Amino acid sequence: MSTARYWLDQADTVAARPPVFPVDAVRADFPALSRTVHGRPLVWLDSAATAHKPRQVIDAVSEFYARHNSNVHRGAHTLARAATELMESARSRIARFVGAGRPEEIVFVRGATEGINLVAQTWGRTRVRAGDEIVLTTLEHHANIVPWQMLCAEKGARLRIAPLHDDGTLDLPAYQALLGPRTRIVALAHVSNVLGTVLPVRAMADAAHAHGAVVLVDGAQAVPHLRVDVRELGADFYVLSGHKLCGPTGIGVLYGRSELLEEMPPWQGGGSMIRSVSFEHTQYAPPPQKFEAGTGPIAGAIGLGAAVDHLETIGLDAAHAHEAALVAYARQRLAEDVPGLRLLGPSTGVGVAAFTIAGTDPAHIAEALDTAGIAVRAGHHCAQPALRRYGLSAAVRPSFAFYNTHQEIDRLVRELGSVR
Repeated sequence: MSTARYWLDQADTVAARPPVFPVDAVRADFPALSRTVHGRPLVWLDSAATAHKPRQVIDAVSEFYARHNSNVHRGAHTLARAATELMESARSRIARFVGAGRPEEIVFVRGATEGINLVAQTWGRTRVRAGDEIVLTTLEHHANIVPWQMLCAEKGARLRIAPLHDDGTLDLPAYQALLGPRTRIVALAHVSNVLGTVLPVRAMADAAHAHGAVVLVDGAQAVPHLRVDVRELGADFYVLSGHKLCGPTGIGVLYGRSELLEEMPPWQGGGSMIRSVSFEHTQYAPPPQKFEAGTGPIAGAIGLGAAVDHLETIGLDAAHAHEAALVAYARQRLAEDVPGLRLLGPSTGVGVAAFTIAGTDPAHIAEALDTAGIAVRAGHHCAQPALRRYGLSAAVRPSFAFYNTHQEIDRLVRELGSVR
């Protein structure tokens, strides 16, 4: 193998090279990356399923439980004030991170899945009628398909599906042709979790808005790899999952434009989401509290705020450049050095390099790699329609984060050469 494939060694001008990323120093922040599996150093290539957590996130959650544990918003005592300040500070920092206009546009949910369901069951239930249409794309995660199917079944609406080209990119003219006067919502993934395709969100949003539709963007796979500005994208709603962003599990974000959140009814009832209650009438709190019934994921929100801080500290642009180089290198080595391997998705895909190997079960490949300490995902990846588009029911999906290295990709390729 030629070392010229490494992005830092390519014969480019210095000015054209991406900034050097201190990957070894960054990896030291992640305790799990130093463990062994089956006696081999762990190679974590499953970050699209969940990313590992840096000490800064682990410490923030631990510190909350050790020193500040309290419910929020309703207490007059010191710990309640501290917990409220920590949670609301995290909301403000996350709002800034995704480009929201104000912190009140950030609703804490369990993850992207719950955020999509919240929109379907509030905005969707009040706006979608029989004969209306909801437009999706072929590459959607099941979390951005099933809630809309349920809504269509209830309301007598129908789904319309935008197709893909053979390389995994969107057929934009075909998508535009699906839009019409009955289109109520377009729900689309910013980045595909199995193909790595980056959809042209702004162009799709502009076309949807021209027909009076609103746009929900599933950003679970985008936020870890791309700079996101929800207003520049034209998103009316944007959802993300904290655990894919090096934050805790059980925490996510729904961004919604203020005027839409104001109009939407609450999804769940209980404490925290009210202004006043009597047996005759309940007056709801304004957003985001209107959508945060009961005791929320306080520690999770604080941990997600710490994850955002960590990403900004290490440098988003350098981290993203490092990831992009890793994915390009992985795709090149897999295509050139593993006989019978078929790569999925466009060459410009983000975060993943899914593949199949002729005559070999993806599950067997993943199990064989695990014995060598390499963690990859195999299966349908909750994206069965996308795989069916390519005549597949399963694939192997190595997925990457800024803490991965070129040497880990070399190990992956070497071990694949011995899979039988």
